[in-house]
Amino acid sequence: MNASSNRRQQLLEELAEPVCAAHGVELVEIRQARGHGGTTIRVTIDRERPASDPTPGSGVTLEDCKGVSRDLSTALDLHEEDMPAKYHLEVSSPGLERPLVKLKDFERFSGKEIKLKTREPIEPPVSEETGGKKARAKRSRKSFQGLLKGVHGEEVELDLDGTLVRIPHAAIVRAHLVYRFEPPRR
Repeated sequence: MNASSNRRQQLLEELAEPVCAAHGVELVEIRQARGHGGTTIRVTIDRERPASDPTPGSGVTLEDCKGVSRDLSTALDLHEEDMPAKYHLEVSSPGLERPLVKLKDFERFSGKEIKLKTREPIEPPVSEETGGKKARAKRSRKSFQGLLKGVHGEEVELDLDGTLVRIPHAAIVRAHLVYRFEPPRR
């Protein structure tokens, strides 16, 4: 992202946070995509379901998305000089494979299966169980899928088939939950 895009991203987040809070939802992420018809601003929102609700997915309703879209659109219009000449605003729930962006997202979904990608390759860990040899993956890699164990300081801990790997949060480019469909039992 260039400096102008970074400033716009920061402004979008500053405008979206209070709008989301007013609607009782959490801002998950804002992504900008440039295309032939202008820029698309994608805003993802979520609402935590009560622990007693086993339903997968977000607690966000269509009414939540409409309300945030309406109010954020008004806020963006007040800052039109900082926005692209042509833009399209999309507000949606995160879906079943919810993005994990902030450290608190990784804490909240501890115990769930996730996929993540890093900026640079991460060295496989050396552990006592492997006799000091590098774990399962013999080379560095950028893509991981495993059980999210939690957060330790600024690192995200994953269980990769019994091998614990800590990945610096700052190194993560993209992460999301993995949804597995389980057919109903008969």
